[in-house]
Amino acid sequence: MRHAGFVLLVGLACAWAAAALSLQMAGVVEWLSLAALALVGGVVLMLRFRQPGRAWAVFAISALAVAGWYQTLQPRQDRDWAPDVAHGVSARLEGAIVTLENVRNFAWSSADAAVPRWETRRYDLDQLQTVDMITSTWGDPDIAHLIVSFGFADGQRVAFSVEIRKELGESFSSIGGFFRQFELALIAADENDIVRLRTNLRGEDVHLFPVKLNADQRRVLFLSYVNFGNQLAAKPEFYNTVTANCASTVYTLVKVIKPDMPLDSRLLFSGQLPEYIDELGGLQGDVPMVERRLSAAISAKARAADPGADFSAVIRR
Repeated sequence: MRHAGFVLLVGLACAWAAAALSLQMAGVVEWLSLAALALVGGVVLMLRFRQPGRAWAVFAISALAVAGWYQTLQPRQDRDWAPDVAHGVSARLEGAIVTLENVRNFAWSSADAAVPRWETRRYDLDQLQTVDMITSTWGDPDIAHLIVSFGFADGQRVAFSVEIRKELGESFSSIGGFFRQFELALIAADENDIVRLRTNLRGEDVHLFPVKLNADQRRVLFLSYVNFGNQLAAKPEFYNTVTANCASTVYTLVKVIKPDMPLDSRLLFSGQLPEYIDELGGLQGDVPMVERRLSAAISAKARAADPGADFSAVIRR
């Protein structure tokens, strides 16, 4: 029994290192790295039963070596990105006028194919009227992707989505999100792109919840997204499945408005975020959450919309 704790520690450390190496390396290099890891793990365990002091020394040196390698992994801007995250949003602010560069407005023909369009758009913050929280689930109702959409008096809307920045050929992996596999991207997009993609082409279950904010709060929240986009443009960051995802990042942004906003487990189970925001008094209206969810469902409306219809108006009817 006196060796059990050490064996467990070595096993957990090797499992973590093996996952990191598998996700960050490929081909012969990956196999050689895993073989070296297995060899070192075996040596450490053998020494534990013969020379415990040396076992700790070899384990510590090996752990420091892996940690040193891991710290060399740095986020970058210059990878071969997938088309839908080829650009993150950045902005210029002149008085009340915000100019957003790289607003995505793709014409999607399938869940994986689109005619790419990246646009420059201007918004007047004095005309900012609405904020909507959009959740999208695709299996587990407790796990949702979160989009925040802003509406203006002139009819314009722009939706912000914190996403993984995939390289060509990559797909989302919650495990990879723990091991620096993906950079973080802030996408600004037209609703007919980013929402329709989920409702009509991916077949996801999407809900739209109007958020109750005053004019100053709407402005601060919008500018927090703008600043975050500029921050990522200047210095890239890694996505993390827990600490830097669509929900946790939004939590950080919303704290600009409500500094005493409490931490809650529903930040991990993002499909429950509407209930969390509702308990804080952040959703419009005073109705039970069951009714609110029914009225917030927009997937059926989106799929029934005529091709030439105003998509944003249709999903809000």
